[in-house]
Amino acid sequence: MNSQKTWILCCFFNFLIACVFGLLMRFMYLFPIDFLNYSFLLHAHSHVAMLGWVYMIVIVLIVHFFIPKEKSQKPIYNRLFWLTEFSVVGMMVAFPIQGYALFSIIFSTLHIVLSYFFCRLVWKDCSKDKSLSQRLLLVSILFMILSTFGVWCLGPAVSTLGKQSAFYQIAIQFFLHFQFNGWFILAVLALFLKQFQDKMDEIKFKKFYFLMVVSNLLTVCFPVRWFIENDILSYINGLGVLMQLGAFIYFYKMLKSQIVDFKKTLNETTKIVYGLALSSLFLKVGIQLLTIFPNLAVVSHQIRNFVIGFIHLTTLGIITGFLFGIMLQNKMLSANSKTLKIGLKCFILGYILTELLLFLQGWFFFFGEGSIPGYFQSILMFSLFLVLGLVLVFSSIIKHRSE
Repeated sequence: MNSQKTWILCCFFNFLIACVFGLLMRFMYLFPIDFLNYSFLLHAHSHVAMLGWVYMIVIVLIVHFFIPKEKSQKPIYNRLFWLTEFSVVGMMVAFPIQGYALFSIIFSTLHIVLSYFFCRLVWKDCSKDKSLSQRLLLVSILFMILSTFGVWCLGPAVSTLGKQSAFYQIAIQFFLHFQFNGWFILAVLALFLKQFQDKMDEIKFKKFYFLMVVSNLLTVCFPVRWFIENDILSYINGLGVLMQLGAFIYFYKMLKSQIVDFKKTLNETTKIVYGLALSSLFLKVGIQLLTIFPNLAVVSHQIRNFVIGFIHLTTLGIITGFLFGIMLQNKMLSANSKTLKIGLKCFILGYILTELLLFLQGWFFFFGEGSIPGYFQSILMFSLFLVLGLVLVFSSIIKHRSE
């Protein structure tokens, strides 16, 4: 069995563990578990989902698609992968037990240091032909490095002003913003656009690229505005979300002529997964446009259901949707496996149902209607579909790994 299949299996294991942590959190709303701390579990869930699933699978696909074969076979990549996985397993164990404390901080810091090594390797080993998708990939890596500046500010923020300070909160939001919108989404789009390598309109791509990079830099003002009262930040964010809309108009125009031929090459399951990713992406752009309205901008972070719904829209809908689509399309997942097909449909059903319920409950709170009857029972039940779907996908990968 080749190392790439082992890596993919490992990433899905991390994803499954992150999902189980999420399910446990929803279970604890109904049935508190004495020996588990909810906020510790929340840290474990978010770190393993971001750094164990999304980060790890993205680097596996970057190595596969962007690093020439003779360079990707170098032992350093394998060593780096398993060292990073060691840091993820460390977080998996440390966070539920102690939350943010000595060991969890050691493992998450190790992850960041290893990510720097990975960035340097990719920058050095990327194929010499500077393709359009490669330009997008390299800027995503710069955003990843930029995001970590937020993490390095956390220590000084705690020691000088404390965890409740605006400085501390802004440092966290800075990290999250550039991780999700800068590093993850741009890297995933680079992987997706790799499929259209020689067929993209260069002028439209350059406009998409420019608007995307600038909108990323401007929209960081949105979370900063939560902690600093200044209307200028709202105007800058407004300009950023309008530029993001422009970017995706060019994204659509750039691919419009290729879409029909592209769809012909896909099987039914892959079409469903890509459809989910693209519809989630345009929904995200639409939701961010709403933040131009001040009253909606305020409630968007005050109502927790909206926050969780939006994070899941980004991680499960857009990022995971594209990753699943790319792996299916390139036969890295066995598209003929019945178990895999059922697993993916189960996962998608769980994602759609939990998202609808999260946003619906958010609107209930927004209009002062209180809680939806049976909300916690329903979201726990819907979350079971996510975990069951991943169990089936994981078992399908194990079954077909020797092929």
